[in-house]
Amino acid sequence: MNRLQLKNILSDLEKKMVFLIGPRQAGKTWLAKEVMKNFKNSLYLNYDSLDDKKIIDGCTWNPELNLIIFDEIHKKTNWKNYIKGVFDTKNINTKILITGSARLDVYDQLGDSLAGRYFRHRLLPFSYKELLELDSAPDLIELINRGGFPEPFLSESELDAERWRQQYTNSLLSTDVFEFDRIQNLKALRILFNLLRKRVGSPISYQSLAEDLEISPNTVKRYIEIFEALFIVFRITPYSKNIARSILKEPKIYFFDTGLVDGDEGAKFENLIALSLLKSIYGENDYLAKEKSLHYLRTKDGTEIDFAVANKDDLEMIIEAKLSDKEISKSLINFSKKYQVAASQVVQNLSKSFTKEGIKVETGKDFLGSLYL
Repeated sequence: MNRLQLKNILSDLEKKMVFLIGPRQAGKTWLAKEVMKNFKNSLYLNYDSLDDKKIIDGCTWNPELNLIIFDEIHKKTNWKNYIKGVFDTKNINTKILITGSARLDVYDQLGDSLAGRYFRHRLLPFSYKELLELDSAPDLIELINRGGFPEPFLSESELDAERWRQQYTNSLLSTDVFEFDRIQNLKALRILFNLLRKRVGSPISYQSLAEDLEISPNTVKRYIEIFEALFIVFRITPYSKNIARSILKEPKIYFFDTGLVDGDEGAKFENLIALSLLKSIYGENDYLAKEKSLHYLRTKDGTEIDFAVANKDDLEMIIEAKLSDKEISKSLINFSKKYQVAASQVVQNLSKSFTKEGIKVETGKDFLGSLYL
C-alpha cells in the first residue's frame, strides 16, 4: 500500500536533505525504498548493519550516486557533524534521505549544526484520512482495534495483529529503550508503561505515579520522555493563553498505537482522535509551514474540553470526543460562545452529522475524513 507523503519527499529532495522520522515499523524503510525507485543510482545504508557501518564510517560510496539513504544514523557519535560534512561536500546531483525511529528533534538540544539544510517529514501510522486518500474504505472499529501500523492493520486476522503487537512492545521495552538511555529499574519502567495504557485521556500526575512505583517524580518524567522519544506515546498539555482561570498543568498521555490502549471503547476512540489530530497537525506544520499545536482545556469554572488546536498559540478549534452521546456538551457550547472559537463534537456511534447552536456534531468518519492528513 502506498503512502501519501511520497510525492512530498521527492519534491523536497530536489531542494535539501530530507529527514524521515517516526515510530519503528510505521513504514519508513518501505517508503525509503519506494523513493529509491525514482533514482537510477541509489544506495541504502543502515547503521545497524556492520557492513553498512563500515561504508558509512569510511565514506566509501560511489560519489556519482543520485541518492544516499542513511537509516538509524543518529546512533553514530557526532552524527550531525558527520551528515553536515557529507552534505556540504557531496556531488551537487546527490540527494540525501535520513531515516530514524527515534525522534531526531530530541538531539537538537545539543545545537543544530544542520540548520537550513533539511526538511523534516514525520511518518505516523495510517490514519483514516490517509486510507481514504489511498482509495481504501477503512472500517473505523477495525482501525481503532488494530491500530494504523501497516503490519497489524493489513494482517489477515486479529490474532496475527495481537501477535505483532506483543513482539513489537517487547522489542521496544527490552531493546530500544536501552539504546536510548541506561535504565536502572526495568521493572518500574514496564509497570509505568502498563499504568499509562490504563490512563489514556486522563491528566496524569508524576507525583502520583511516582508513589505507585516507589521511584522519584523526576524518574517518572524521564521514563515518559524516553517513551516519547521512541514514538511510543505523546503528551498533550493544557492550553492557557488568554483563557481565564486555567488551572490544570498535568499532561495527558496517548499512544501512537491505538491497539495498546487498555480501556473501554470511549478511551480507544479518544486516543484515535488524539492521534489523528496530531498527525494532521504534523502534516500542516511540515508541509504548509504552519505553527500548530495540540492541547486540552480545563478551567476553575468546570469547563473541560478534550482537545484544543492552537495556531501560533492562538486558539483555533476545540473538540470533544464521545462514544455515543449526540447531546451537545454544555462546556463545548459555553466555551465556544465565550471565546468565539470553532467547535466540534465527534461521536463514534452517530448515523449522520448535523450542526446545532453553532456546534458541529460529526460522525467519526466525517470528522476524521476532514483532517489534513
